[in-house]
Amino acid sequence: MSHFIEIDHLSFTYPDGKQALHHINLQVERGEKISLVGTNGAGKSTFLMHLNGIYTGQGQIYIDGLPVQKKTLNQIRSMVGVVFQNPDDQLFSPTVYEDVAFGPIYQGLQKQEVQQRVEKALSDVGMRDYVSRNPYHLSSGEKKRIAIATVLSMQPQILVFDEPTAGLDPRARRELIELLTGLPQTMLIATHDLAMAELLTPRVIILDQGRVVADGRSSEILHDEELLKQHGLI
Repeated sequence: MSHFIEIDHLSFTYPDGKQALHHINLQVERGEKISLVGTNGAGKSTFLMHLNGIYTGQGQIYIDGLPVQKKTLNQIRSMVGVVFQNPDDQLFSPTVYEDVAFGPIYQGLQKQEVQQRVEKALSDVGMRDYVSRNPYHLSSGEKKRIAIATVLSMQPQILVFDEPTAGLDPRARRELIELLTGLPQTMLIATHDLAMAELLTPRVIILDQGRVVADGRSSEILHDEELLKQHGLI
């Protein structure tokens, strides 16, 4: 496989019979930052959850040449980190340290390595001083940063975000965009925040009813008023 992420005819139907994805074909290069935009129910989150095997549909997905399948899931999940829309879905320990250390401990790393990973991940998100804080007492923006740190501590090559700016005030949103801009990983971001998509990701993909209907430069797609209207984005 010549592409970092290769998606070949991916389709997915929920148990109730609703088909959420229809023959998605995509290629992503290493280091690309891409926004997936579309109305609610367009299939954005469903698509993202296939990238580390949370959902399994028909078709093939390769991450750096490795097929996403049951026997490769441990490897795939160490390569692809998912940050959910609600940080409370990822924070469940009494201290920030324990939350950020959870992944590296699960990976079987030694105590010293775990500590280094936690310190680096918290530094990367500007939250190093929060190591002994209780995550439940943090603001939405702070929780979001800690949730990102819990994924960064596993040193993934790909970061997948579901609505990262949802529920953030303007300042926390701006700080989050700055943070994501500075991270080197390949990124796929499902979002309704078209202004963020243009600032952060040079490439945008529009999904509508489980189909890719546009894929190109953010600077072009996000200024095509007719296209955005057609697919319920403005």
